Amino acid sequence: MSDSSARRIRDVRVGPVGLGAMPLSIERRPDEARAFATVHAALDVGVTLIDTADSYHWHADERGHNEELIARAIAAYGGDTSDVLVATKGGRGRPGDGSWTVDGTPEHLKRACEESLRRLGGEAIGLYQLHKPDPRVPFAESIGALRELLDAGTIRMAGVSNADAAQIRQADEILGGRLASVQNEYSPAVRDSAAELRLCDELGIAFLPWSPLGGISRSSLDAPPAAADGTPATAPPFAAFHEVARDHGVSPQRIALAWLLASSPVVVPIPGASRPETIRDSAAAGEVTLTADEFARLDAAR
Repeated sequence: MSDSSARRIRDVRVGPVGLGAMPLSIERRPDEARAFATVHAALDVGVTLIDTADSYHWHADERGHNEELIARAIAAYGGDTSDVLVATKGGRGRPGDGSWTVDGTPEHLKRACEESLRRLGGEAIGLYQLHKPDPRVPFAESIGALRELLDAGTIRMAGVSNADAAQIRQADEILGGRLASVQNEYSPAVRDSAAELRLCDELGIAFLPWSPLGGISRSSLDAPPAAADGTPATAPPFAAFHEVARDHGVSPQRIALAWLLASSPVVVPIPGASRPETIRDSAAAGEVTLTADEFARLDAAR
């Protein structure tokens, strides 16, 4: 990782693109060998941020599956992993029927954090995030639990996910200016968190877009073929991303991530991956330089 491509989460330097590890543990998860190969491929190409959560699992009795998988994959890696930042989250659950639950009570968060630390190993969790605000629990109470964990040294950095601008400001205030990151959905197709991104840029808080490839539906570099009767094919959604990708000779997914990176120096996308080739392609987005005209075209694409 070169200094020019590095990003920061507070004082921790990370690669420009992280690995969203959820696909390794949910319903269509790969076998363990491929999961390990995916994590190792990420590390090989300079990915140093891996995002997980205690609720990334399939069956109801598998809480922590993804955290344990990531810990074992890192331990099995043959190279240096001292600069790898594992970020996890607490406050959500999966009862095994495909649904999600929310529990932002301080008692649950502190207990969940201790369990995550046990699964991940080490002296402290690098980055611990409130997975989602709980509408039944005052937000200040949930963030207060993170502050206690931070003050106790159980976690080194604290973040929030799925938060609005007012909650980001409140969290940063409760944490004494120590809010490290905000993880919201943001992609070519979903830009509802544009205000939150601007706020993070203003405050110097890392913004970690989840599902950053939303709207980019084709991996082919070629234009879609015409129909048998000669009718021109319909352009893919967000055609500008595909057009710029053809100009650069790379995938539209890589261009989508490059657009996000060009949006602000605080952005660190965390695309999900379940195959080595996917994370290799995503990580290479940090090597793409968009012109001002290209960025404007992508930014205007809807």
